[in-house]
Amino acid sequence: MKKIEVVAAVIVKNSKILAVQKGKAKFEYVSYKWEFPGGKVELDETLEQAIKREIQEELNIQIIPTELLITVEHQYPDFHLTMHCFSCCYESGELLLNEHIALKWLNNDELDQLDWAAADLPVVNKLIENDR
Repeated sequence: MKKIEVVAAVIVKNSKILAVQKGKAKFEYVSYKWEFPGGKVELDETLEQAIKREIQEELNIQIIPTELLITVEHQYPDFHLTMHCFSCCYESGELLLNEHIALKWLNNDELDQLDWAAADLPVVNKLIENDR
């Protein structure tokens, strides 16, 4: 079973959280699902370096990772995912969707209204719990 290590960003701006929607993907079970943006960690890269690079590549913005929020271990049918999810502040840049088809800025109480990728659900649940 293939193992993949990724980083994801819970980007906060004006008290709202950014969610992005994937387009058609290699595996149907992640196609068109909502997720927190991010991507694979490269060799010799810290998690913080990876999240800053991935967000720059995917969204054309600069962020400041403030804390590791949660690490999710999730078994998809075709691979095992380890996802390190950081709370991040939006620093600068004009947001462009380079790899996604849609975006939404949401309040915590709106997060559960989207069709999230399975690995992102523990992050959503943690954010909702922290808001109570």
